[in-house]
Amino acid sequence: MSDRVGMGVVGAGSIGIRAALQHLCLEDVQDRTWLAAVCDPVPGRAQAAAERYGVAHAYERYEDLLEDAGVDAVTLGSPIGVHYEQGLLAIRAGKHVHFNKTMTTTAAQATELIDEAAAHDVKLVASPGQMLRPLNLRIRKLIQEGALGRLAWAATGAAFGTYHENEGVRQGDDVLSNINPAWYWRKPGGGPLWDMTVYGLHSLTGILGPAKRVTGMSGVAVAEREFQGQVYPCDADDNTFLVLDFGDNVFGFVYGALAGMLSSFGQATIFGTRGSISGGTLNGQPIDYPGREEVEASSAGDNILLPHVVGPHREMGESHVFEDIMQLVDWAREGKPSLATAEHARHVIEIFEAGYRAAETGETQTLTTTFEPPDGA
Repeated sequence: MSDRVGMGVVGAGSIGIRAALQHLCLEDVQDRTWLAAVCDPVPGRAQAAAERYGVAHAYERYEDLLEDAGVDAVTLGSPIGVHYEQGLLAIRAGKHVHFNKTMTTTAAQATELIDEAAAHDVKLVASPGQMLRPLNLRIRKLIQEGALGRLAWAATGAAFGTYHENEGVRQGDDVLSNINPAWYWRKPGGGPLWDMTVYGLHSLTGILGPAKRVTGMSGVAVAEREFQGQVYPCDADDNTFLVLDFGDNVFGFVYGALAGMLSSFGQATIFGTRGSISGGTLNGQPIDYPGREEVEASSAGDNILLPHVVGPHREMGESHVFEDIMQLVDWAREGKPSLATAEHARHVIEIFEAGYRAAETGETQTLTTTFEPPDGA
C-alpha cells in the first residue's frame, strides 16, 4: 500500500454519501486517503456519485470493486443485513474494512470476521466509536474513582420515529436523492436497536464494561410504513425493551422504542448511591473534560472533539462516521489501533441477538462475548 489509503465506498445511499463521499472528497484528507472506487447496485447511482465526488472508478457489482487494485480498504454503507457477507469477501480480498453500524446481526458472524481478519492481516474498525469521545472516557474514570458510590442501575436507548422517511437525500427525483429507506423496517438488521440504540449501548458498555446476562420483551408495533406513496410491510421489531445484568447486582435498562426517550441520544444515565450521571452532568453539574468549553460554544455537539473532525468536517453531517473511517485509515497507514474495536461491536451485537431470543423464549440469556474497555481519562 502507498502512503495514501485507497478507499472503496460500498453503497452510495444516505450514509455512503453523507459520511464517506462528502467528507473523503475534501482536500484536507487527500494526504492520507483518496476515493478509489464506489459501488452501488442501483443502475447509474455509483456513476453519478463518482462524477459528483471525484471518485476514480464506479461499479454496480461489489465483486468488481474488490478486484480494483487501487482499493486498499472499504467502508460499508450498505444495509446491515449484508455486512457480514460483504465484510467476509473484503477481508478475503485483503482489504481493510470499516463497518458502519453494525458489523453483523449475530455474534458468531462477528467472531468469524474477527478471526478471518487476523488470518489475512487486515484491520477492522466498527462504528459507532462512542469511546473515542472524551466525555465518555471521563465518565468511565469518574465511576472508577467512585463518584457515584455504589452503582445501582443505568438506562440508555432511542426511539425510531419517522426520520429516515424525511431525510433530504430521499426527497428528490434523481438517482442520488431518491434513496428508499425500506430496508430499515425489515429483517435482518432493521429496527431501532441496530440503527439507533447501538450508539447508547456502545457508550454504556464502554463505560461500565461487558454485560453478563440479558432478558427482554420485543415486538412489531407498526406493521406497515409508507414512503413516496408506496406501502411497505415491516417485520423488524420496532418496540424492544431489554434488561442487562452487569454483575454485582448492577443492572441496565436498554430500549429501542417506537416513541419516547429517557436519556440523551447516544448517552447513558447512570445511578449510584452518591447520585447520577446524565449526559454531560454529574448530579446536575457539568462534568469537566478536555474540550468541554469548546463544545458548549458550538452548535455541532461533541463531534467536534473527535480527532479528525476539523475544519469543514465540523459543520457536516455524519462526522462521527467519518471519524471512524479515518480511524481505519490511521490504523492501515501507521499501525495505530482504534478504540472502535470489532470486539466491542461483537458484544453489543450479542446483546441485541440474545435480547431478541430472550423475548421469543421468555428465558434470560447468558452472554458469552467480552471486550476490553478503554482506560478512563
